[in-house]
Amino acid sequence: MTAVVYSLLATVAAYLLGSLSFAVIVTRVMGLSDPRTYGSKNPGATNVLRSGSKAAAIVTLVLDALKGWLPVALVAWWGKPYGLGEGTVALVGLAAFLGHLWPVFFRFEGGKGVATALGVLLGISVWLGLATAATWLIIAFFFRYSSLASLVAAAFAPVYYLLVDGVAWNAETPIAAAIVVMALLLAWRHRENIGRLVQGKESRLGSKKAAAAKDGGKPAK
Repeated sequence: MTAVVYSLLATVAAYLLGSLSFAVIVTRVMGLSDPRTYGSKNPGATNVLRSGSKAAAIVTLVLDALKGWLPVALVAWWGKPYGLGEGTVALVGLAAFLGHLWPVFFRFEGGKGVATALGVLLGISVWLGLATAATWLIIAFFFRYSSLASLVAAAFAPVYYLLVDGVAWNAETPIAAAIVVMALLLAWRHRENIGRLVQGKESRLGSKKAAAAKDGGKPAK
């Protein structure tokens, strides 16, 4: 097979992996309510946390990040013998992210992509992922808004990439473009959060306003 075919297969596989909505899968396995039925109704780790199960939220976060990291890492490590370069790295990373946003296995109703995007960034560069994660943590710590932290981290991710790889003149245009696209899509998926932030109505981390009841993760009434 040609490099183009390998690249196409890798991209499709990455999309299918990204389409595994672990927020839904994990809560089902752990006997909790579907995260799409309470809180923000977003199938992501932050909303799973509202079920009252920190364990479920942590597992969801790790698996959502892993599905972004894995295809990028595999192509970066073993793609060259098959003619897969930086362009394919960018494609599989973006495909995994798009799979999370619009999962084929869950009626194309996915999450906002924060953890999966972080996984992709870690696959591209550990330092890039760590810098972006640190930005999220700093903003979340001081302002207590998960959405704001995600938006700021996403905005800085392309800058960090250029700083990390651009200094050595190794920055690749396809990867930089993929990171910018992910940042823009992430901002678009947070458009309702942006509106609530502007109005001062966004829920803070730790707030019990939209928290689920403690009886097995059922939504609060």
